[in-house]
Amino acid sequence: MYRKIIKNGFVILAASVSLSLASCKRYSGDFGDTNQNPAVTSTPIYGALLTFAESALGGYASQVRYGLYAQYFSETQYTDISLYSLPQLAHEGEYLGILNDLQNIINNGPNDNIKAVSRILKTYYYSTITDRWGDVPYSQALSGVSKPAFDKQSEIYTGMLSELTAAVNQFGGTGVIAGDIVYGGNVAKWKKLANSLRMRLAIQISKRFPAAGAYAAVQFNAALNDPAGFISDNADNFILAYPGGNFKSPWFNLYDGRRDIGESEPMVNLLSSLGDGRQSVFGSSAQGVPYGRLRAYVDTWTGANPNWSRVLEPSYRNENGKVVVLSAAETFLHRAEAADRGWTSENMNTVYQQGIQASFSQWGLTAPAPGYFSQSGVVLNQPAGTAANLKNIAIQQYIGAYPDGLRGWNIWRRTGWPLLTPAPDATNTSRQIPRRCTYGQTSYSSNAAAVNAAVASLSGGDTQDAKIWWDQ
Repeated sequence: MYRKIIKNGFVILAASVSLSLASCKRYSGDFGDTNQNPAVTSTPIYGALLTFAESALGGYASQVRYGLYAQYFSETQYTDISLYSLPQLAHEGEYLGILNDLQNIINNGPNDNIKAVSRILKTYYYSTITDRWGDVPYSQALSGVSKPAFDKQSEIYTGMLSELTAAVNQFGGTGVIAGDIVYGGNVAKWKKLANSLRMRLAIQISKRFPAAGAYAAVQFNAALNDPAGFISDNADNFILAYPGGNFKSPWFNLYDGRRDIGESEPMVNLLSSLGDGRQSVFGSSAQGVPYGRLRAYVDTWTGANPNWSRVLEPSYRNENGKVVVLSAAETFLHRAEAADRGWTSENMNTVYQQGIQASFSQWGLTAPAPGYFSQSGVVLNQPAGTAANLKNIAIQQYIGAYPDGLRGWNIWRRTGWPLLTPAPDATNTSRQIPRRCTYGQTSYSSNAAAVNAAVASLSGGDTQDAKIWWDQ
């Protein structure tokens, strides 16, 4: 079985690791090579596996469900997700394809460079999984264990941070990173990505390790001071660019025959309150869609307001558009938060303003006027090292992450900013914004003992209101 994937705008075939073609036993001498297909190779095409893994990045950084939880978006027709219907979702499929392919490269790939890239990508994908469910298989996953244990999220984060460190150190020699459609085999840029992702993960666990000198701060500083550097220029942003045709941007697909998602009224109002010019590209108009209302309400409203804002200005959702996975703006703003927490001695205001300017530049906009930075909703007017500026820094992180819904949801869960009002017509019992996905039926039916052990550690059980480890 093969999968069509993108490589430099062309379609190629990627052999899945699950089809590493374990040969069938044959009767000795009876049939010889009769059942062997000379056109099939038993050796995976590692560059094709890498291309496939990279081609999936855009889908992870454009997940609408989490943009609805983060209130970046509103539903205009089918309003069950934004009314907080039960997110009972299976994670097992995410291991069978992308993660298995990356592990195959790590185990068997032709050189250290392609192996290191695969470790970085594997860590990114694992972070999106654990950030949604909490405890998931990690240490025993991808190893052939049929019923892997669910690792504690604290242990997963420790493992991911160690993996990024090891990946940077593994790069070496002249081995070609075949199939790299993101950085074209540029080792220096991959190292910068690894350190920037390490900063992201360190900041993500700041609720558990807030103090300077604690584990999160140590990890952050190690990445900040690594000689390989980090992403500090938009030219190094981690971006998946779509060629169009058979491989269209997910933001193009959002309105390809559909009209059920819009930019939310809360998001438009936040940007309007700051006089923030990014609204000109974040949506197609300044008329945000009411959030969290029943379908009958929204149907009437959209009928009366046909100019409601679609997600992104049309020129930013062409079929050959781009999805930003990690940016210079994010890294600058993480550095501002680290300085505010007293983790580093960097100039908090300098890196903060550089982060906002990088975000505007990323969208092709001119830098905001000096007055933008002096208004109460933006200015950092408390001393660095006190964590007293977290509100405005977090709000800028939230704006800068748009339209990556999982990033926005993570920022809100971790910091509490911006203040989000739950859906007025919420249908869940607590009527609160979900804090996690619940385990799918596949987990319960195929790995009951492991999932039940994970559920036992959740306060209140396997519910969407239970907080994962770093959210506590």
